[in-house]
Amino acid sequence: MESRSGSHELKGAGVSDASGVGTRAPNKSEHFRDDPHPILAMAANEVSRGSAPAGPHFFADLYSFNWSAFMFELPLVSAAAVAACLFTGVAVGHPAGGLIAGGGAFTVGFGPNQRIADSRLIPMIAAVIATSVATLAGTVAGHRDYSLLVAAGICAVVYGVLTTRHSGLAWVGQQAGVALLVASAFPTAAGPALTRAGLVAAGGLVQLVVTSAGLKLLPNLHRDVWTVASSLLDAVRQEDGTVRQLLHDIPLSIPALSTSEAAGYSLRLLITILLATEVYRRLGIQSGYWIPMTALLVQKPAWAESLTRAAARVLGTLAGAWLGSLFIAHIAPRPVYLAAIAACFALLAYATNAVNYALFTTALTGYIVFLLSLNQIPGIEIAHRRGWCTAIGAGIAVLIHADALLRLRLFLIPPREREEKIA
Repeated sequence: MESRSGSHELKGAGVSDASGVGTRAPNKSEHFRDDPHPILAMAANEVSRGSAPAGPHFFADLYSFNWSAFMFELPLVSAAAVAACLFTGVAVGHPAGGLIAGGGAFTVGFGPNQRIADSRLIPMIAAVIATSVATLAGTVAGHRDYSLLVAAGICAVVYGVLTTRHSGLAWVGQQAGVALLVASAFPTAAGPALTRAGLVAAGGLVQLVVTSAGLKLLPNLHRDVWTVASSLLDAVRQEDGTVRQLLHDIPLSIPALSTSEAAGYSLRLLITILLATEVYRRLGIQSGYWIPMTALLVQKPAWAESLTRAAARVLGTLAGAWLGSLFIAHIAPRPVYLAAIAACFALLAYATNAVNYALFTTALTGYIVFLLSLNQIPGIEIAHRRGWCTAIGAGIAVLIHADALLRLRLFLIPPREREEKIA
């Protein structure tokens, strides 16, 4: 067993791959303040620019470091919110609750990198809502039956569609998918599931308030909360008619979907997540959720980007696991020390988020190792399991994307020879 009976692992262990959808610098400002439903307008009108590879050097991102993006001001603020959750849990004698809240704070802390309706706070607000709801759903679904496959499949399709439309909303969808998969490792009844989701939301709210104060955006917080609430209310009011229209249009849309970029990526992502989730279910180990979580985070529209992301994820995880194990072997396993080192690794993860994905993953893995050690889970065991589960998930993502490799090879041959092969 990876954790003792009744204990809790981190809600957002692999958490926010802000360097997936979330590490890119925000797109140009989206001026929808006059739109009565700005969030819905974002989904309908904004098309995110994917980071297609510029040349044949697929692994250039592994050894390229954008040190100009390294910063400490905002990461210090975000890491302070995580530390507040962790030390509060230790102080009141419930480190497990503190680490769950810290996971919620850690995830939401990547929100300021995004823009929705020209706001840095709306992505954070949306992430608080999405991750807490997904945590509730994942905890109730568990990983023993096929309900997790259904829930994970829905998250994959939603995230896939949003990825090709709007980066800010796609990041929120990504974090919801991660929260669902992580929470599935701790199936409980409705009561404890609500408690877990509440802790995730509480940590996210702490991060929201601390970041708003740090960015001097507290005066905007009530306005952005109202924007999100009104958009959700309008969406609920229109739900019945929208669902009926969608069901009516599905048969007419099937021919067009085959040529749609969003449909193609969503289908590939769906197959990837279903396969990875089924492997996780059949393994039957609690930490197996890292398999579908990794597959979700590294699967990208471009095959070269998926390959580079998978390699960086695996290498960074192995480096972080080794570093974390080295630290644990030479420090006293006191909760205060573990919380302090986890907060330091969280700071490094925020700071290196846009510098290099492998470096970010190294800091992220160190953070997770010390975070879960707070819950009396052996750090070395955490590191080892995260390492091989990450490798499996990355392998599945790259394997499912092999069809794109075949198309790439066809594209690289001379045009006349290409036409002959197609003919």
